[in-house]
Amino acid sequence: ALTAAIALSVAAAGNIAVAAPPVVEAAKADCIVGERIDGYLGIIDEGKADASLRREVRDVNQKRRAAYAALAEKNGVPESAAAAATAEKLINSAPSGHCVQNASGSWVRVP
Repeated sequence: ALTAAIALSVAAAGNIAVAAPPVVEAAKADCIVGERIDGYLGIIDEGKADASLRREVRDVNQKRRAAYAALAEKNGVPESAAAAATAEKLINSAPSGHCVQNASGSWVRVP
């Protein structure tokens, strides 16, 4: 029931959690950046992530943290639960070719 309540709220907050500038979306498509299992973006290929991309990823993650905090407060759950519920949605809906973390934390390319 808790997961269902969070999932419904995640749908409402989804735009905040998913919003990313074009440079980040392009990096996701190239598997330089991917969706982590904790609800945040991670840099997969450090060698291809310049300072500008790192700043954009940090900015997106800060916005996500704020969205997760609001979602957690609204539902009376820990922030980590709100983030994990969103992560599941983001990972399950990642486009083919993008990279995401699997349950063990390894990066895998979406078929």
